[in-house]
Order: sequence, then C-alpha cells, then structure tokens
Amino acid sequence: MTSADPDAASKPMDDGSPPRSRKVLLFAVVAVLVYVLDVVSKSIVVARLEHETPVRLLGGAVYLVLTRNSGAAFSVGTGATVVLTVVAIVVVVVILRAARRLYSASWAVALGLVLGGAVGNLTDRVLRSPGGGRGPVVDWISLFAKDGHVWPIFNLADSAIVCGAILAAITALRGIDLDGRKRGAGTS
Repeated sequence: MTSADPDAASKPMDDGSPPRSRKVLLFAVVAVLVYVLDVVSKSIVVARLEHETPVRLLGGAVYLVLTRNSGAAFSVGTGATVVLTVVAIVVVVVILRAARRLYSASWAVALGLVLGGAVGNLTDRVLRSPGGGRGPVVDWISLFAKDGHVWPIFNLADSAIVCGAILAAITALRGIDLDGRKRGAGTS
C-alpha cells in the first residue's frame, strides 16, 4: 500500500526495521554532519584568517572574515553568554527527547540541522577561551560587506539552525507531527 505522504509510513520497512529507526538514523547523520562541518570549518578559518584581511568571493557577494561573537544572532545579548549557553543546552535536551518520537523524515532533518548547529556553537561557548560557557562563537561568513553591516556575520552552525527552523515551520504548517501523522487525517 502506498501513501501520498512519505512521512506517514508507520509499518516496518521491507527489511524488517521499523521506520522510526531509519528516521532516528537520518536525524543523527544530519546532526553529526552539520557538527563536523561546523567544527572543521571554524578550525580552518581560525588557522587561516586570524589577523588576515577578509577574503572577497563572488564579486563581493560573500566575504570570509574571522570574528568572535559572545552574543546571539545579530550580536544580541553580548553580555549574556552564560545564559545563551544554558539556553543552548536546554534546546539540545529538548531535541534529543523529541527524537525518540521521530517517524517523520522532514522532522528528522529539521531537528538534525538545529541540533548539529546548536552543538557546534555550544562547543565554541564551552571550549573557547575563557571557556566554561563564556567563550565566543567563531563567525566567518559575511554577505555583501566585509564588516557585516549589510547582514550579520555568521557560520555554518547558524545556517543549519536557520534552515532547520524554516523546515520545521514548513513541516508544522503542513500539519505533520513528529510521529509522521498528518494532523486532522483520519478524523471525520
């Protein structure tokens, strides 16, 4: 039997594994991939761009420039680094708890993106000097200006968080729950 909604599968796959295990695996792979790409990119940027002039790409549409941000997006809350660390830890815990109920591929990808990004930035806050949840996040991508005055400077973790949030919003607006069921389906 086929379903119009690929997220709505609730029976075991042909190989006998339940669909939830596949969705949890997808979630984990996305989160780990985002985390690794973020950590590796930040390591390269710190090694190559420390005390260097910004690198101009695509005719000035993108600049690679090393900055350190102790605040949140748009440098909001620069004096609340520890609070931002606690918020990130809470987000990680909530996502990990929600992952146990995953039967939806779109939710798996969305939550994996957000988790990988949150853990990437959390790693900076915990491990970068002065450490202990007070370290700044390494940002390095600037759009249309080398100093971030057109759009705030960001990193891959930030991009993953935003993309994950957008995908989560679209999935929720489509009425799909974590368990893959479409809200309102099956009720008359």
